[in-house]
Amino acid sequence: MFTSIIQQITSVFSPTWPIVAPVFLCVFAGFVWKKLNRPYDTAFVSQLVMNIGAPALIISSLSITPISPSQLIDMLAICATLIVGLLISSAIVLNILGYSVRDFIVCLTFPNVGNMGLPLCLFAFGEKGLSFALALFMIFSLLHFSLGVAILSGRSAFKQTFTNPIIYSVIAAGVMVFGDLHLPYWASKSVKLLGDFTIPVMLLTLGVSLATLKVESVRKSILLAVLRLCLGLVVGWGVCEAFDLEGVMRGVVILQATMPVAVFNYMFAMQYNRQPQVVAGMVVVSTLLSFLTLPWLLHWLVVI
Repeated sequence: MFTSIIQQITSVFSPTWPIVAPVFLCVFAGFVWKKLNRPYDTAFVSQLVMNIGAPALIISSLSITPISPSQLIDMLAICATLIVGLLISSAIVLNILGYSVRDFIVCLTFPNVGNMGLPLCLFAFGEKGLSFALALFMIFSLLHFSLGVAILSGRSAFKQTFTNPIIYSVIAAGVMVFGDLHLPYWASKSVKLLGDFTIPVMLLTLGVSLATLKVESVRKSILLAVLRLCLGLVVGWGVCEAFDLEGVMRGVVILQATMPVAVFNYMFAMQYNRQPQVVAGMVVVSTLLSFLTLPWLLHWLVVI
């Protein structure tokens, strides 16, 4: 019986380890770097990624990888449905548990579709998967920095939305996709060069952030972290069924929906005093749980 269990675990880990390993090792490198007290300006790197790296990656990937206008429109509709489903289900569960909806609904709704989601979709589904993942990342990012901030702060986040460079990269990429336009060779190579640093830097920053966060209110953090992964899986699967998604698009939607709590949620919780200690625990616990459950999730996605 023990041998059979080992064989089953091996059958799951063997094909998925090449996908998970690069992500895990990059995050671990960032974690160790910070634990060795080496300098790392997380705020600067995050701004660099959000203002230069991510916009360049969006334009580069969506202009190079063949994705049709209809597929892009479908991904926008799918993402909007996914976010609405997560908002509603999170609000219901938080009310049942008696937890503050305003403090935790953003954490449960907006997962780490950037730092972890993008590289995983790239390694699992290739360049086409990355293009679909970027379409989700665009909408999640825009709503996270607008609707999410508005929920946490209790006031409009109009200014934050339209000063976010990602919105302009979205517009530029959309024009290129719908107009069947292509960048000149020199511009394409330049944008690709700027975009290529984004994914490894995102992973290193995630590792550094995990090394600085402290887990408090352990039971509450664990419960909410598990809820983030479970709600993401259920809602992601439901959206795929509703839109009758198959193949790479189905895999990307479920994988992105099941990502752990985004580190930005901790920054927002600190800024608006929304139980940051609990949110920090959610980030750490949900990320660790993700590394444990990802092989099974990826194995299931490959099978379906």
